[in-house]
Amino acid sequence: MRRSVRDAIVGFTVIGGIVGFASTALWLRGLRLGAGHWSLTARFNDAAGLAERSPVTYRGILVGSVRSIEVTPEAVVVELEINQADLRLPLPVTATVGAGSLLGGDAQVALVSSGTPLPPDAPLPQAPGCQPTLQLCNGGTVVGREAPSLSTVTATMQALLAQVQDERVIPNVAASLEQIEASTKEFEELTVQLQDELAKAAPVIRNLELATAHLNNIAASLDNPQTLSDLKQTAANAAQLTATIDAVGGDVAQLTSDPEFMKGVRNLTIGLGELFGEIFPAQTAQ
Repeated sequence: MRRSVRDAIVGFTVIGGIVGFASTALWLRGLRLGAGHWSLTARFNDAAGLAERSPVTYRGILVGSVRSIEVTPEAVVVELEINQADLRLPLPVTATVGAGSLLGGDAQVALVSSGTPLPPDAPLPQAPGCQPTLQLCNGGTVVGREAPSLSTVTATMQALLAQVQDERVIPNVAASLEQIEASTKEFEELTVQLQDELAKAAPVIRNLELATAHLNNIAASLDNPQTLSDLKQTAANAAQLTATIDAVGGDVAQLTSDPEFMKGVRNLTIGLGELFGEIFPAQTAQ
């Protein structure tokens, strides 16, 4: 009886060790028992430093690992395994491969989603109702990009320096500065000339201001209702006087053109002359 119990204890211990070893191995591979997993594929032009079991992150949080890497003539195809079954990523989604920091470190894959956030009741990536046109679903494919690193930044700076040297940017900038300085001097001279012209035009401007003031006074006077009434009355009187002169002139012209009237005027003049001669004979004799 004691031997049976001892054998049973040994058997359970061995089974527990096997289960523990298997669980540890699965954990090291990034797998968890009882958790929902789904996968996706990322295609990179350059996946330097990436290896199997490299971490996969989303917003800095570990969400999975690299399951496999396949190198093809066209690209590096990486299969990613996501451990979070409820991770909903709206499209578009990109995968960036790079070091853990700018100074280096183990390579990792970072998922970046730039789409509109999905509603809380959106289907899960493994659900039959997952919409591949709106969100990343199980078995989907994302575009891979290379994250900037110290080596890429250095290479970019070297390329820029080479371009600067080839295109002689610095001498061109110096020449441009000289042109700007010459233009500044010309502008200063033009400013001095404008100031002299403004000083010469100052008297004319003052005369214009005085004339404007007189015109304002005249306009103010004309705007007075009494002045406007007097002007209207003067114009009416002038029109009436003109009409009277025109009427008298027409009558005089008509009388002078009548021969009988002019003959009577002459006879009247002769008769008055004889009458004065008879009344004042002495003065007439003299």
